[in-house]
Amino acid sequence: HRSFDCPTWVRAGFLIAGGWALENTALKWASSHIRHHARCDQEEDPYNAQRGFWWSHCGWIFFTDPYADEKYSARLRRDPVIMWQHRYYVPIVVSGLALPFLVGFLYNGWIGGLGCFLLAGVGRTFFVLNSTFCINSICHLWGKQPHGGADSSRDSWWVSLLTFGEGYHNYHHTYQSDYRNGPRWYNFDPSKWLIFTLSLLGLATSLRTASNETE
Repeated sequence: HRSFDCPTWVRAGFLIAGGWALENTALKWASSHIRHHARCDQEEDPYNAQRGFWWSHCGWIFFTDPYADEKYSARLRRDPVIMWQHRYYVPIVVSGLALPFLVGFLYNGWIGGLGCFLLAGVGRTFFVLNSTFCINSICHLWGKQPHGGADSSRDSWWVSLLTFGEGYHNYHHTYQSDYRNGPRWYNFDPSKWLIFTLSLLGLATSLRTASNETE
């Protein structure tokens, strides 16, 4: 959504962390997300909630997408940092599973390594994936629409607790270029707090808000 800018090394760090979530490369994830916004609730929407909870939650993963269109990834393919993560996605994923094992192994041998791999590797991945899936499913089926009903997006405060603020999904769909998901100071949105803190340190610039979209 180009809601803020940051130095290359900061972006690379975010892309590595994103790879550890096992939600596909940034190139593929972002192009699907762009299409989701452009074709929300229509047949071309990759997570179309009109097809039911299980489809929008995780069912779409198990089927070939007949509506994939490179026009949604054209801009992303011109970004060398995104393409770097795309090329090295597998090593990044492996490192996200190997590091917990290594920490556990150094602390308590094979038992510690296996425990950390299962909890901080496999368990963490399962939790993160399903938390993200809740945005595609729950936040398009149940919740409030305080910012408009142009599509099925909804705000869910409790999903925000699981996803570091992403549950304010109706706001995000209405003002998609805003770097915040929860616009109020009291909205639980650690992502916006992180970005704002980076801006204070000079590591994030050009932060966009809803006022920028309406100008």
